[in-house]
Amino acid sequence: MTTIDIEIQLVALVVAVSCALPGAFLVLRRTALLSDAISHTVLLGIVLAFFVTESLTSPLLIVAAAATGVLTVTLVEVVARTRLVKQDAAIGLVFPALFSIAVILISRYAGNVHLDTDAVLLGEIAFAPFRRLEIGGVDLGPRTLYVMGGVLTLNVAFLLLFYKELKLSTFDPALAAALGFAPVAVNYAFMSLVSLTVVGAFDAVGSILVVALMIAPAATAYLLTDRLPLMLLLSAGLASVAAIAGYWGATLVDTSIAGAMATMAGILFLAAFLLAPERGLVALARRRARQRAEFAQRMLVTHLLNHEGGPNADVESREGHLEAHLRWAPEFARGVVRRAERDEMVRRDGDRLHLTPSGRAAAQRSTLE
Repeated sequence: MTTIDIEIQLVALVVAVSCALPGAFLVLRRTALLSDAISHTVLLGIVLAFFVTESLTSPLLIVAAAATGVLTVTLVEVVARTRLVKQDAAIGLVFPALFSIAVILISRYAGNVHLDTDAVLLGEIAFAPFRRLEIGGVDLGPRTLYVMGGVLTLNVAFLLLFYKELKLSTFDPALAAALGFAPVAVNYAFMSLVSLTVVGAFDAVGSILVVALMIAPAATAYLLTDRLPLMLLLSAGLASVAAIAGYWGATLVDTSIAGAMATMAGILFLAAFLLAPERGLVALARRRARQRAEFAQRMLVTHLLNHEGGPNADVESREGHLEAHLRWAPEFARGVVRRAERDEMVRRDGDRLHLTPSGRAAAQRSTLE
């Protein structure tokens, strides 16, 4: 493994964790689409700052891009608060408008400059090692590593200092306001942090991967746990796995590193979507099948109790009669009876079914409910 390989993976790790931590709160706040909106609209800030400085390396570009991200959030909130449209529609109105202005300005006034939508949107993390930070003639490593290291430090510090406020304003904004936590101020501070993270990250990886690393690991962690601290740790860990696995996957098949990382993040989400212990599709299917079987068993013992000792008890207690009376398919009826026998709810006497004491008690409880 070469030095370049190591540096690319270090940049990928720092970017991934920096994006995943605020991404967890975006997912919980149901504002995941805002990350996509910000990652596109910051292009307008970059363009305007470039027209002022005429330099692609000026720090003013980062400041203007972050300010445009905050402007995006502010405009979305203003439109949504009119209650004429919902927040998702507000995002869909503000984001294309600002991004379109940036595209028009680039195509009209910056056609001869290396400032185009493909460069900003797609990015290429493989170029990160070639943009070096040098102080006093000493090469300190990739510039992006230091930029995103600072962003990561800022993100961690913000989450530690305002964890309680963020948690409360995320789950219960009304209670946060009643307790004097100023949820609106917390929201704007948090979204400013998101804007800064997006601006710092997309120069290295492009906005597409920024969105993937900000949302996919957090959404995956959301399927795996109900505890916020664990969700934050899982988000960071899953983003790191996606970054490293994506890099080596791209190396093996000689394809886009950013694309491979985004794909790996999607694969991790798909795995959790299917196999998560509580919320995965497989677990949900098993739970529904179990609930259906339990309900059918309750119907069986209630049916036997209702007809126990009656004039038609001999007919109603026969297994073959269940298909017609309860409208069950033959195979399903046999399965319910086998389950009831296994749980010692009924006992078989030839073709007839009889309640056991535990089955009679269960039927009586169902009747009372």
